[in-house]
Order: sequence, then C-alpha cells, then structure tokens
Amino acid sequence: MEMVHAIGRRKAAVARVYLTEGTGKITINKRDLKEYFPSELRSRSRQNQR
Repeated sequence: MEMVHAIGRRKAAVARVYLTEGTGKITINKRDLKEYFPSELRSRSRQNQR
C-alpha cells in the first residue's frame, strides 16, 4: 500500500494531505467530512469533481 503526500502553501498557511488506499471515508482533523463541512458545501464540491 503506497502513501501519497502533498503540501500546499499560501502566505503563512500550510496544508498537508496524506492519501492511502482505503474505504473512501474522508476525515479532516480526526473529524468526519459531514461533521467538518456543512452539507451545502459538500454537495457543491462533489458537483465540481464531475
């Protein structure tokens, strides 16, 4: 199983992402996606992926 690591920077902010093979569950800062983002924002982000 391979892990992909990426870093994004803007001004003083740093974002890190680690991707591994799994079930497809998305967690952000140890919280479920539904808990972290409001439902309207989630549906917009999925529309942009299509």
